[in-house]
Amino acid sequence: MDIKNTKSSKPEKATTKNIRHKNIWFGTWLGFALIFLTAYFLLRLSVFHIFGGYLDLVKKCLLGAFFSSLILAASKILEKIILKRAHRRHVSYNLIKLLRLMSILLICFVIITFLFKNWYTAAVSLGLISLILGFALQTPISSFIGWINILIRAPYHVGDRIQIEEFKGDVVEINYLDTTLWEFGGDYLTNDVPSGRLIRFPNSMVFESAIYNYSWQKFPYIWNEIPFHVAYESDLGFITDKIKTVARKELGKEMEANIEEFKELVKQTPVDELDIKEYPFVSYRINTNTWVELTLTYLVEPKMASGTRSNLIKKILEELVKYPDKAMFPKSNAR
Repeated sequence: MDIKNTKSSKPEKATTKNIRHKNIWFGTWLGFALIFLTAYFLLRLSVFHIFGGYLDLVKKCLLGAFFSSLILAASKILEKIILKRAHRRHVSYNLIKLLRLMSILLICFVIITFLFKNWYTAAVSLGLISLILGFALQTPISSFIGWINILIRAPYHVGDRIQIEEFKGDVVEINYLDTTLWEFGGDYLTNDVPSGRLIRFPNSMVFESAIYNYSWQKFPYIWNEIPFHVAYESDLGFITDKIKTVARKELGKEMEANIEEFKELVKQTPVDELDIKEYPFVSYRINTNTWVELTLTYLVEPKMASGTRSNLIKKILEELVKYPDKAMFPKSNAR
């Protein structure tokens, strides 16, 4: 089975399913619009006399419902177009969120227009309501402004791996008031695999806390390291060469190209004295006990860090144990 084809087909199937879902809702709202319009014209023909003095109000409500249904039907069509045309998932996600918000605001405007004949009265009423809600809903409003900040400044997108305060996880949803993370690590794990728990935090936290984004769009990689302990009598040069050889083989040549890209990004910043060693590199440290610590430093995708680390440890140790006369490990129980 072709793994690449299998992976690429999943988003296509999901997109097709979403488009079908939008088509169903478009037909539903369009049907409601026709029903409301038909009822409005029937009332204008004076077919029904059961509403008495409330007839004008019912007519306005039916017209408001008709235009609201048209707006919702149009929004579903636009969502369908966005899903087809947008090539990046987070772009389509943000556009659809904005479209839904604009639809709600437009519906509110339509309802106010039909219910109030006097624009001055409508404006005063809306102003008083906004003032009352502003005092009562300060926290939700600040979270909504935080959502706008997330869209404009983009500290993170859907799919990014981030940390904000003690919360660490992959962003699965950005709503108008809060963000949902799929936690990795956590209280019951010592590695960085998903824990299965969801974390929700208010969007207002983006104004108060530092955000660590491990999936930066320009350079979606992080540095990782693995320590290896060997005896003083070992051939350190031989071990270093073996560790680098295995690391290059397992990580692939494309990672070396990523290092060059990282160097170019650094050149574009005020940081001009950063020492970027060749990739991958091994550093030495004398341990306080009875061995030398060799640390392999390498580049990896954030979500692949745990699996890549385990695979490198396994492959490197399998290679080193083939040469017991050059790669000697500590025999003390202190380790």
